[in-house]
Amino acid sequence: HKNCCKHAVQCLVLVDNVIESRLLGLVERTKEHALFVFTHRRMAITGEDVTLYDIFPISNDFAVVEVFKCLSRDISIGADTRVRLNFQDGDLEVRLPFGSHSRLFLSEVNKAWSGKTCQGKVKREGWNELKREGRHDLVRQSSHTASNKATMLAMPQFGLRDNLIRCELLKNEDIYTYLENFSFFIGTYNVNGQTPKESLRPWLGSTSTPPDMYCVGFQELDLSKEAFFFNDTPKETEWMKAVSEGLHPDAKYDLVKLVRLVGIMLLFYVRNEHAKHISEMEAETVGTGIMGRMGNKGAVAIRFRFHNSDICVVNSHLAAHIEEYERRNQDYKDICSRLLFRQHDPALVPLTIMKHNVVLWLGDLNYRLSDLDVDDVKDLIAKKDFETLHSYDQLKRQIDEKAVFVGFVEGEIGFLPTYKYDTGSDQWDTSEKCRVPAWCDRILWRGKNVRQLHYQSHMDLKTSDHKPVSSLLEMGIKLVNEESYKNTFEEIVRSLDKMENECIPSVTLSRREFHFIDVKFMQHQAETLTLHNDGQVPCQFEFIQKLDEPTYCKPWLTANPAKGFIAQGGNVDIDLEVFVNRSTATELNAGRQQIEDILVLHLDRGKDYFLSVLGNYLPSCFGSSIQTLCQLRDPIQEMPLETIRELVMNTIQTRPLIIDKPLDIPKEIWQMVDHLYRNAPKQGELFQQPGLRSEFVEIRDCLDTGMPDSLPGSNHSVAEALLIFLDALPEPVVPFSLYQQCLECCSNTSHDVFLHPQVVSLLPQCHKNVFNYIAAFLRELLKHSTHNSLDVNILATIFAALLLRSPTKQDLAEKRKTQEFFQHFLVQDLS
Repeated sequence: HKNCCKHAVQCLVLVDNVIESRLLGLVERTKEHALFVFTHRRMAITGEDVTLYDIFPISNDFAVVEVFKCLSRDISIGADTRVRLNFQDGDLEVRLPFGSHSRLFLSEVNKAWSGKTCQGKVKREGWNELKREGRHDLVRQSSHTASNKATMLAMPQFGLRDNLIRCELLKNEDIYTYLENFSFFIGTYNVNGQTPKESLRPWLGSTSTPPDMYCVGFQELDLSKEAFFFNDTPKETEWMKAVSEGLHPDAKYDLVKLVRLVGIMLLFYVRNEHAKHISEMEAETVGTGIMGRMGNKGAVAIRFRFHNSDICVVNSHLAAHIEEYERRNQDYKDICSRLLFRQHDPALVPLTIMKHNVVLWLGDLNYRLSDLDVDDVKDLIAKKDFETLHSYDQLKRQIDEKAVFVGFVEGEIGFLPTYKYDTGSDQWDTSEKCRVPAWCDRILWRGKNVRQLHYQSHMDLKTSDHKPVSSLLEMGIKLVNEESYKNTFEEIVRSLDKMENECIPSVTLSRREFHFIDVKFMQHQAETLTLHNDGQVPCQFEFIQKLDEPTYCKPWLTANPAKGFIAQGGNVDIDLEVFVNRSTATELNAGRQQIEDILVLHLDRGKDYFLSVLGNYLPSCFGSSIQTLCQLRDPIQEMPLETIRELVMNTIQTRPLIIDKPLDIPKEIWQMVDHLYRNAPKQGELFQQPGLRSEFVEIRDCLDTGMPDSLPGSNHSVAEALLIFLDALPEPVVPFSLYQQCLECCSNTSHDVFLHPQVVSLLPQCHKNVFNYIAAFLRELLKHSTHNSLDVNILATIFAALLLRSPTKQDLAEKRKTQEFFQHFLVQDLS
C-alpha cells in the first residue's frame, strides 16, 4: 500500500457514552489525507497489536473544533486537550494527552485540511477500498514520525530589547503582583506492585475543606518484567481511576497531567476554576537505575506556572537497602543535574529543578534508621518518642551534613514509620528479613511563602507494605494586578527608548585561557569564567559557531549557560565543563582529537571575544577497541601515546599486528568478569542495581594504570563498570557489519538453532572470544538464579543492547530480535 502514517497519537474517545482508548493516525495516500482510528491491545508494539476501527477522510466537510467541556462528569481523566472532529457523516470527540506531541498532531491535521477541494463522499469511497484490503497491513506499512518539540514550542525569539523588558519586569515584580494563598495536597504512596483494593478517600479526602490542587505520587506501581523493560502497565489506569474517585467530594477537579516512568507515577489535579490559570506545563523523567538508563529507580517531574508563580513537583524513588545511603545521595544529585525542562522558547536554556519559585519533592526516598536494631526502634515507637527516633534517621543526618536537599524544609514528623508492614495489616514486618521500621516515604519543599498545615501517614490503608503519607501546604501564589502591570511595563519601555542607541555593550572577562589537566573518561572537570558588565547598558551574550563548524564547541565541552543576559553593573558566572563519554572517548584515545578548542563569545550589538581551551586526555581502555586492547599486555596508560595511535591505525587499516601473539580477550574484560565470577555469583540484583560513581572512578583507574592489583569497589560497581565498558566500545562485540545477519537468524521461519553460532563464527577472533566468554559467564550466573534472582530475560535484555548495537536507530522489533538472538547462547552452550 502506498500509504504513510505521518503522525500518530494515543487518545481517549467517547464511544456510546463510554470513554475508550484509541490510536489516532494521520495517513497520507496520493496527496490525500484521512484519520485512521485503531483499537489496540494494552501494549501496542507491532501491527498484530492493533485493529483498524474506522477511517475519516479529511475533506471540505472536515473541521477541528476545540471543546472545553469534560468528557467525564467530574474529572478529566487522562487527557488534557479536548477536541471535536467534524466529518461529513458525523463527529468524533477525542481527548489528546497534554504536550507537544498532541499539538504537533493537531497542527499536521490542520495542514492536511487546508487547501482541500474535493468532496468527502468521493474521497471516502477511495479510503473504504483501503479499509477492505486489510487492516493490519496498513499498520505494518506505517512510519511514525517523532514529534519535534522545538518546532512545536517555537515562539518568536526574544531580541535584546525583549530580554531587557522581561528582566526589568522581573526585577519590579513586587510592584505589580500580590500574594494569595492556595492549598496544595501532596501525597506519596509506594504500592508494592499491588492493584487498588480499597478506597483512597481516607488518604486523599482527609482534609476538612477541598484543596485547590493535588500532587499525588506513586512508586512501585508495577513490579513486573513487562513494566520494567517496556514501561507498560495496566495499573496506571487502575490507580488513576482510584485516585480520581478518592479526591475530596466537595469540589470538582481536572487532571492536568499524568507522567510515569516504569513504576514511578505522578498525577496533578486542579480544581476546575483554577485550570485556566495553569500554563507552561512540562513533564520530564530521569532514570537512575543501572547505567543511568533503567527506570526502576529515578524520578518523574512536572513544572508549571500558576498565575505568576513557577512551581516544580518531583516524585522520586531512590536506591534501596539500609547501607546504600550514599547511593541515594548520588541518585538525588543525578536527578537534580539531569532533569531539565525545555522552555516554550527553544532559544532559552532549559530550566533545572531549582529554577522555580517553589519545589515540592515527594516519594519513597528510601532513607532508613541507622545505628539502632529492630527492637530498639520498636521500643521508641511504642513510647511515641519520635524526636529521639528521628535523630537516627539517615535523611535528617544527610540534610544536616548538607549532602542532599540543601535549602529544603520538612515538617516535624509525628507519625509512625511508614515501612515495613505485613501487607493487609498494621503489623510490622514478620518475614524472615524482619526489616527495621523506617520513614522511607517523605515530603519536602523549597521556596518562600509556604506553610505546612498537616504532615501525616494514613494507617487505614493496608494494600501495601508501605503506608501513604500526605502533607497539606498553604502556598502564597503571586497574582498580577493588571493595572499596575500595565503601568510598570509602559514605564520600562519609556526608559529603554531613551537609552537604546546611546551606548555600546561592553563586558570584562575574568580570564581568556582555560587549562584542563589530566582529563579522564567520564570524569567531570569545570573552570569558571566570570563576565562583568562594565558598560552603560544591559547586554546579551552568546557563544556562537565558528565558520564551517556545526556547534559553538567540541562535543566534549559545554558552556553553562551558553547564552544569557547581564544587567548593567552585574556579573554572570559561566562554567566551562569538560566531560568525555562513550561518543568522544574513541577519538581522544586514538589521538585523532585533542583537548583543544577556541570559543567565540558574542555580545549583541557589541564585539566578539575569543577564549582558548587547552588540556590533555589520559587514554583509557573505556572507548578503546577490542582489537587494540588485545594487543596491549600492559595497562593503557603505561603505553607511549605513539604506540597507542599506531595500534589504532593498524586496526583500522588491517595492517599486521605489532605483537606476535595478541591476548585472547582484553585483560580488562577478564579482570571485571573474573572478579564477578569469584565474588558475585549469588549477589542479588546484579546488573540491575547501580554502583557508586566514586567506586567506578577507582575501577577505571585500576584498569587503566594497573594499580592496585585487584579491583576495588562493590560487586554492583564492578558490574556497572563492565556494562559501561561494553557500551563504550567503538565497534560492538558483534560488529555492525554482522548486525543484520543476527536479525535474519531470528526471522528465519525454520528456527534453525545452528544459524546463531554460524553468525558468531564469522566474528573477528578476538570479538568471538569476548562473545563466548561473556555468554559462558552469564550461564554460570544463571546457575545461581535462586540467590541472585537473575533470569534469561533480564540478562538478554541488558546484554543484547550492548553486544548487538544497531548501526542506526533501533526500533522495538529489532530490539526484541537481538534479545531473542542472544537468549540462545544463555540457555545452551552454542560456542
